[in-house]
Amino acid sequence: MFFVTGCNLKSEIDSDFYCKKLEFNCTQNNLIVNFRTSKGDFEVELFGKDNPVTVSNFLENINNNIYDNQKFYKIINYPQLSFIHGGVNPKNKSYIERNQTLNKRTPSIPLEIKFKEEMTPRYNYQIESPSEIKNLLNNFESGSIAMVKSGKNNSSSTEFFFVTNQFPELDGRYSIFGKIIRGVDVLEKIKKNDYIIEIEISN
Repeated sequence: MFFVTGCNLKSEIDSDFYCKKLEFNCTQNNLIVNFRTSKGDFEVELFGKDNPVTVSNFLENINNNIYDNQKFYKIINYPQLSFIHGGVNPKNKSYIERNQTLNKRTPSIPLEIKFKEEMTPRYNYQIESPSEIKNLLNNFESGSIAMVKSGKNNSSSTEFFFVTNQFPELDGRYSIFGKIIRGVDVLEKIKKNDYIIEIEISN
């Protein structure tokens, strides 16, 4: 939905819209979080400046202890690449059982993808055009973290995955909202049923 203000065309569906709708105290800053796992620790920079809705949702989950003592529930291994899935899953209801404050929450958040030359992210549709994909701000590379999809145009509100190498086939289809900046070697050691002890937000 769009409205005209003077000579400018502005979308009503922006990050402010979703922050209010989902009752997030949206951050506009990049933050560092520390994953403490059964295999060791690693640090992740969260792209709050460019993905405020996805990052704010993730920070709220951390503050609600959703990820504490939760297993990495799925590992997909290819010769040059692994996908490491976390964020509770089995089978999508246990996070509500663990924390009743989430009963009011939607099980999904909008797909949020940022372009290099645009001020705000795009919402609710995945990018497929090669000409658009080359202008994405973030692409899948070693240590990237993205939210699992819960539909074509939505992300899960809790489930996420890491990749251990570049994977351009997925670019534009998932909300990439951070990247490991220290300890990617720890990520590469994680196996199924290893677990997150806790995620700490750095000051």
